[in-house]
Amino acid sequence: MKRILALLLAALLALTCCAAGVRPRDEAAVDIAALTPQPAGDNCRVFYEIFVGSFSDSDGDGTGDLRGIIDRMDYLNDGDDGDGLSLGVEGLWLSPIFTSGSYHKYDADDYYAIDPAFGTEDDLRELAELCHERNVKVILDLAINHTGLQNPWFQAFAQARRDGDADDPYYDFYACYTEGEPVPAGRTFAKLSGTDVYYECNFSEAMPELDYDNDDVRQAVLDVARHYLDLGVDGFRFDAAKYIYFGDDAKSAAFWQWYMDRLREAYPDMYAVAEVWDSDTVTDRYYPALNCFDFTVAQASGLIAQAAQGGNVNKYTAYVQDYLDRVKALNGDALFVPFVANHDMDRAAGYLTSATGRMQMAANLYLLSPGSPFLYYGEELGARGSRGGSTTDANRRLKMEWGDGDTVEDPEGASYDHDRANATAAEQMADEGSLYSYYKRLIMLRKAEPAIVHGDYTALALEGTNAGGFISRYGDDTVMVLHNTTQDAVTLNLADVTGLEITGIHAAIGLGNAALEGTVLTLDAQTSVVLGCA
Repeated sequence: MKRILALLLAALLALTCCAAGVRPRDEAAVDIAALTPQPAGDNCRVFYEIFVGSFSDSDGDGTGDLRGIIDRMDYLNDGDDGDGLSLGVEGLWLSPIFTSGSYHKYDADDYYAIDPAFGTEDDLRELAELCHERNVKVILDLAINHTGLQNPWFQAFAQARRDGDADDPYYDFYACYTEGEPVPAGRTFAKLSGTDVYYECNFSEAMPELDYDNDDVRQAVLDVARHYLDLGVDGFRFDAAKYIYFGDDAKSAAFWQWYMDRLREAYPDMYAVAEVWDSDTVTDRYYPALNCFDFTVAQASGLIAQAAQGGNVNKYTAYVQDYLDRVKALNGDALFVPFVANHDMDRAAGYLTSATGRMQMAANLYLLSPGSPFLYYGEELGARGSRGGSTTDANRRLKMEWGDGDTVEDPEGASYDHDRANATAAEQMADEGSLYSYYKRLIMLRKAEPAIVHGDYTALALEGTNAGGFISRYGDDTVMVLHNTTQDAVTLNLADVTGLEITGIHAAIGLGNAALEGTVLTLDAQTSVVLGCA
């Protein structure tokens, strides 16, 4: 592992150029061989979200598929951290892959059947095995709040209700009420044809909601998760986690505690992250059971974008420290799970352009952070896409622009103008000054600094400047990370910032550079620096 890290850093140096904005490690001050490698099985990884149908098409039908992902693994992670030839992500999140009548597949018709357009279980097994050979984890998007109307469970429920067979095991499988009963407040229902029953469907009439007061339902969704964990996936992203009991976070959080406790009995190292799209006061209720995406830092209005556009980095780092302190008090294994955008949001490059350096600074802010950051496929290319209306979510899930003849097409319903300024993956891979190359070096830098990934985080409180950062301690390794997202260089006397001895510059990455004279650091505009401390 020490040799791998040495090779990684050598590659980082080899790829360094002024245009790319990466400054070499001060080897005289830092013992490369003493760096601590990432522990095996650790979940503090850079994940990459793939909207499967839009990523890569292996068979020419226009739809992305599992074999397309297999074919692109050398782009994602070629298994050699030292060669600097792949993006280097350490985990994959696959959007739903189960049979469904929709292009997005968040309404599963059969949890035990992979949609034929995406491939087979053998393809999924092969992908998982290939990923594991390269120390990459694979998690599936599992939407268990609701199913599709054609799901066998719902079909059996509907038949039992039409037959009036209360003894049928599927009679109470879905949340519903019967005409004449009080209508549950604040929830949406649709009438089941041929009956006096109304089933709950808060997202869409095509998405009936399961009844989690039924023990058989709980067992059924446990069995689904166990099936795919046994097949070889490493865990799940749980969709719409707060809606298990609509409007009742206490009951929904209690369900996830029950669910995760049972899964971890057999799969203690499984990765799990929940979509609880709400304020921190709400996500805190779920953290005792499992990690949650941090929506406070995401999107155009989030803290990452605010800081990346020249805002006060101290506000962001103070928030991160408070967040970590709070969630770790709730769960000692809790992780910070930051991101800028995902499949439900407008693409970040629409408001954080690489030409202005804002995209690069946003990447620095969340990838040079602890925990498990997630980037959205194509983010590394500056891909764009925004929702034009309530029916155009597909514009946020457009085809990956490979530029090498890949036949993948935009998903159903897309209407976005493809006349984009950003170069394709093929073009950017050949350009060391591209955004892709920037992301690649940034991920390499993160891997080379385990103190950033695993350490105890302490935000710095810099006065009189929007530049900011943090100190992180991991074993005998201590680093300081500083970000200057403004348009002007800043000069900081680090003796005024902390009592730690600064041992040298490990790396600077951004649009400029960094220089250290004694305790005085000059950090160029839109640049971040990693410093060794003692």
